[in-house]
Amino acid sequence: MTDKYCVIGNPIAQSRSPQIHAVFAAQTGQDISYERCLAPVDDFAGTIGRLVAEGYKGANVTVPFKIEAAQIATRLSERGRAAGAVNTLAFRDGEIYADNTDGAGLIADIVRNAGVPLAGKRVLMLGAGGAARGAVLPILTEGPRELVIANRTRATAEALAAQFEGRVAVCDFADIDAPFDVIINATSASLAAAVPPLPPLAFCPDTLAFDMMYAKDPTVFMEFAAAHGAKVRDGLGMLVEQAAEAFALWRGVRPGTEQLLKELRSKL
Repeated sequence: MTDKYCVIGNPIAQSRSPQIHAVFAAQTGQDISYERCLAPVDDFAGTIGRLVAEGYKGANVTVPFKIEAAQIATRLSERGRAAGAVNTLAFRDGEIYADNTDGAGLIADIVRNAGVPLAGKRVLMLGAGGAARGAVLPILTEGPRELVIANRTRATAEALAAQFEGRVAVCDFADIDAPFDVIINATSASLAAAVPPLPPLAFCPDTLAFDMMYAKDPTVFMEFAAAHGAKVRDGLGMLVEQAAEAFALWRGVRPGTEQLLKELRSKL
């Protein structure tokens, strides 16, 4: 029988996940179906219960349910526990296993696709919300020389950093006085055509400025970074790579991503 999966969110019509997983299934010869699922904002748990009862094998989770998905899980991955939010659920043997593949997707795109190693590098994370939370542990696993979080509300950044026992530093935007090797914009500012208040000296020609958002044209953050000499990259590759990580968790086989990423880029 065809194994059923879906992506759950509200709204959900914009999700590219069905297209991505259809390509992965065809590429790897996996017999699955994958659809969008619009869940009521006040009944995520009920939606999960229905999917399990209907025989679904797993689901991806997007806004606004990632934190709630972690809370209803019967078993959390280390990445899920560190983030406090998850984007991938697997329904196995009566349990709900939850993982966060966003950070793994980020690392795969930066290190493998962009060819920028993080080991020994100075990394600046902008933002301390859900997107940032999912990225901290995977970044630390790469062995950076320093990981610093800058957020408009310092207390939020300090609370996140405290979970990692001295391995993560916090700074105010105004305190940045030297370039970083990698700057990751984990805020949603680009959706509002805004740029976090970064001083230009945060960038240099060797800096990779990565925006988790993506669009047909460069985001305002990417434009700002490029204007100050940095190399830039958006979040489309991260989207594809986190989906590949979820697919591998479900099916035990990792799909290739290079050709799909090119096709999605050409269709933006």
